[in-house]
Amino acid sequence: MIRRFTYGSPLETGAVIVPVPAGDRLPYFSVKLRMLSDVLTARGEVLIPDDAADRAAMIFTAELAEADAVYGLGETMRGMNKRGYRYTSYNTDDPRHRPDMPSLYSSHNFLVVDGEKTYGVFFDTPSRVTFDVDAEGDGKLTVTAETGDIQVFLVTPEEVRPGESAAYAVAKEFLSAIGTHFFPPLWAFGYGQSRWGYKNEKDLRTVAAKHREFGCPLDFLCMDIDYMDRYIDFTVNDERFPDLPGFVEEMKEAGLHLVPIIDAGIKEEPGNPTYEEGASQGYFCRNREGNYFRAAVWPGMTHFPDFFRSDVRAWFGACYKALTDAGITGFWNDMNEPAIFYSEYTQPDGIQKKAGMLAQLLPKKEENGHALTKAYQDYHHFTHRIGGREVLHHHVHNLYGALMTRASGRGLNALLSERYLLFSRSSYIGAHRYGGLWTGDNSSRWDHLKTAVCQMANLSMCGFQYVGTDIGGFNGVCTRELLARWLAFGVFTPLMRNHSAKYAPPQEIYRFSHPEELADVIALRYRLLPYLYSEFMKAALRQDMFFRPLAFDFPTDAQTRSIEDQLMVGQDIMIAPVMEKGAKGRYVYLPERMTLVRWKNRRFSTEEEAPGWLYVEVGLTEVVFFIRGGHAIPVGNPVPNTAAANLRQVRLLGTGTEYEQYVDDGLTKDVSAANIRRIRKKAKAAVTTE
Repeated sequence: MIRRFTYGSPLETGAVIVPVPAGDRLPYFSVKLRMLSDVLTARGEVLIPDDAADRAAMIFTAELAEADAVYGLGETMRGMNKRGYRYTSYNTDDPRHRPDMPSLYSSHNFLVVDGEKTYGVFFDTPSRVTFDVDAEGDGKLTVTAETGDIQVFLVTPEEVRPGESAAYAVAKEFLSAIGTHFFPPLWAFGYGQSRWGYKNEKDLRTVAAKHREFGCPLDFLCMDIDYMDRYIDFTVNDERFPDLPGFVEEMKEAGLHLVPIIDAGIKEEPGNPTYEEGASQGYFCRNREGNYFRAAVWPGMTHFPDFFRSDVRAWFGACYKALTDAGITGFWNDMNEPAIFYSEYTQPDGIQKKAGMLAQLLPKKEENGHALTKAYQDYHHFTHRIGGREVLHHHVHNLYGALMTRASGRGLNALLSERYLLFSRSSYIGAHRYGGLWTGDNSSRWDHLKTAVCQMANLSMCGFQYVGTDIGGFNGVCTRELLARWLAFGVFTPLMRNHSAKYAPPQEIYRFSHPEELADVIALRYRLLPYLYSEFMKAALRQDMFFRPLAFDFPTDAQTRSIEDQLMVGQDIMIAPVMEKGAKGRYVYLPERMTLVRWKNRRFSTEEEAPGWLYVEVGLTEVVFFIRGGHAIPVGNPVPNTAAANLRQVRLLGTGTEYEQYVDDGLTKDVSAANIRRIRKKAKAAVTTE
């Protein structure tokens, strides 16, 4: 059951799209109103001038029992159980990614309290929100919303199915309220290679050829900002890509898709048609003096489209035609928190205003764990037109990237006759209906790999199923060992993309010794395509979770509540990645009898294992995963890319005798539960279709 509790006059974010009855008094929580200036002063934070600090703040406090676990908050650092720390929803472009960072690129304000009283709660506001989840050990969950205008949605379990926890039922109830996930094409489930620094056709041809040389399957190549003309959105550098439509077709004939980046800022420059049309129509955000707000990002001074307006979203979505006309059907949106290097208000003194350097050079001031960058100050200098009035960006900041995703997704759906790929860096709950996300500019660190495992489950319960990380890490130096272990995890994430920064050493598999062994790991992804694609599509159709904590599936096993380095993937697979430097294997907890599946030298081998703790040796280029007892999964044939995959030509692996498989052509927009078929074991390595 879901109930809605309204305080003040909240902005409608579009996150919850089903009718929800209103409640009178929010259960479990005490609610009090305080002046925002008092709240910020108590935290030791510096007040930003003209922040209207006399506004009200809402503080929601609930008691937590000693054994309660708290899941959710989507893209945040720390563990799967969020208890014991503070988190802040305020979309932040800060690639340092320390374990104690309170904010990342997205905000997902949904929590599930799992205990004697199990419930979910969604704090629906684009304003900054702080979550103190028993950080001081006082047994309290304290949520501070820096606004008096907020909707709170309380979710209690309607029906708990046998073999599932009440927390899982709550999460699915919430997913049913926020709408169906977008459906990427099949090729989006292949392996993708990306790097900030691929400049031209030659670079991309080389990457493709090197993967073929070492027998590595590959489906898409991402194009970072260097493909553009001077980093200007919806342009192409004609010297580097003299015939983009021809190059797109050449790549498609090789089974590859090109996926270019689009940033939020539109370059302020006469002759730039996107700028000229946006400026003439009044589509850009204005400063507090009524002029267009000017901020520097990669192309120099830019304007930001006012995505809070439906006419602006329609216009921006149509701009993708400049690239879809060239045959491109996949995109990634970046810098849409929005990221700002400096603005007309915060131009640095004595620093060369050069894109690419400003992000590293601008000073940061730490205030209570928050990096108060110049961008944070700039968010107080521009406005949006919402409901006929001017609203300061800072007060609705967390929704900006999600609205860009909505604009892009709707535009691509109108422009293309087939399904599109879209993933974003910044998001808010509800954006999953238009695109997926990756978790931003991480680093080549073992603790970032561990964080990724926890993020997958918490993003899944917040609605995002098409998710992934920068495999190997975006910043820093990736070793062969770290890349191999990260690939073994990435095999199971819907978005599987190796991505790195141009100031970091290249980390394509062929940069390391014995790249054919790393290619063996990636090859597993393609053997598992019939399962991974099917489980994703069924989860999206049924408003279910693709990733889950073990405790969601094994509620009577108390041991599972403390396990944060293992995940359920779909309904049938459990994974336990190796995530320690130098480890030759790891201990794995089996809540029930399972089939251990070992992938080595492009072959499967299986063993039946009893419940309990088990030490599993895992070679550096091996992958081990587990199939639930009495379950079976479909595996396909070896293929070089998804275009060569036949999802119907499978065999079942595991002790079960049948599997419910979703199958379609991977492109059509006609996605339906009618495409689910039941396949059964008939004989060795054969199945029948019902």
